[in-house]
Amino acid sequence: MAVHHQFGTVKRKWYHIKWFADSDTPRERRLIMKLDLLIVPYAFLAYWIKYIDQANLNNAYVAGLKEDLGFHGNELVQLQTLYTVGAVVGQIPFMFLFTYLPMHWTIPFLDIAWGFFTLAQYRANSFGQMAAYRFLIGWFEAAFYPAIHYIFGSWYRGDEISRRGGVFYTGLTLGTLTAGLIQSGVSSRLEGVNGLAGWRWMYIICALVTIPVGILGYFILPGTPENPNTWLLKDEDVQIAKERLARVGHSVVHPKFKLGTLKSLANNWKFWALLMLDIFFWNGSLNYSAGGYLLWLKSLGRYSQSKVNELGTISPAIGIFYVLLICFISDLVVGPAWAITIAHVWNIIGLVILVMWKVPESALWFAFMTTYSSVAMSAVLYGWINAILGKSSAERSFAIVLLNTVAQSTTAWTQLLTFPTKEAPQFKKGYSFVLANAVCLIITAQFLNVALKRSK
Repeated sequence: MAVHHQFGTVKRKWYHIKWFADSDTPRERRLIMKLDLLIVPYAFLAYWIKYIDQANLNNAYVAGLKEDLGFHGNELVQLQTLYTVGAVVGQIPFMFLFTYLPMHWTIPFLDIAWGFFTLAQYRANSFGQMAAYRFLIGWFEAAFYPAIHYIFGSWYRGDEISRRGGVFYTGLTLGTLTAGLIQSGVSSRLEGVNGLAGWRWMYIICALVTIPVGILGYFILPGTPENPNTWLLKDEDVQIAKERLARVGHSVVHPKFKLGTLKSLANNWKFWALLMLDIFFWNGSLNYSAGGYLLWLKSLGRYSQSKVNELGTISPAIGIFYVLLICFISDLVVGPAWAITIAHVWNIIGLVILVMWKVPESALWFAFMTTYSSVAMSAVLYGWINAILGKSSAERSFAIVLLNTVAQSTTAWTQLLTFPTKEAPQFKKGYSFVLANAVCLIITAQFLNVALKRSK
């Protein structure tokens, strides 16, 4: 089977799964392994913590936050939207700053600040206070995901990113899973301890885990070839990295962002195709963050708060398998366009059932188990962006953030309109909207794939 990538065609049988390419020299393999041990575990750990902190809003909502703060309408979706607004606004400066700031200082600083505002949520006594904290958490989380993919694109070839990004991205599903287990545990064991509700203890525990991970980043992240962490990497390591990327057309000259970069991107049809692809991705995966599964479990009226959060971990647990499968087959078997297609065909099957809704309960269980296939291809998409725009670091850094910012910003209002909390757990408008976007995502990915082959 021939596997097609932005950087050429790799002829390989589907069962010949290799971590290194045949063309990698022993020196290059040592460097790749070193980078893998520095970047991938930290990125996974930090993303895992982030999604414990992010998913815990839904877990806290069904574990007493709603009643304690007197929520009675669409406050949950409004808090989700404020987080998104903070994440969008927070990304804007980094469109310009990625090529100026050392990433091994920037990311840990933002992670530590995120941890402090995660802690502050335990003190919230009103919707207004919680809204302010959610906005600031979104702001400090904003740059993390594009920053990690910028680092991946700075060290790895296009045919190497997806499977590493897949390991990193399992932090999302594992974090969501862990948040449910933490909330289940604190609801049954810490409720009322020192006068605090269980959901408040969850935020304290999350912060105590988050802040040390942020500090660890100062010592673990290797930075980028233009701004390396010299504690970890030798000049020889950086030179080897530049040489292997130069062989596949990746820029070894790293210009700073200039206004001319905007003009260059605006005239590049690939940028606009990727923008549409990213918008369809963000809106075609709203079902994973809307809290529909947890709200449905609560609506059944047969489970305790602890049991609801415990059962809520099943879907993200299955999502770990989805993420690894899609990312590995992208790099090693089918390429990014078909990996995206496979992920969202499975997502569409579940969405069709959720739109129908009046089906046996077992069918709804199955549909909710497909939810995390919607985000399983995220690392594939951003690895593809890195590969397609890899000839200019200025364009690549700006495009990764701009694409993510614009696409995510659309969900600030689409989620508010299509997933109003009052319509939980059915969300007929929401699931229909996500279904339409998933179909458009597949069509756009296949169009881009064909257009890239013709442009060669």
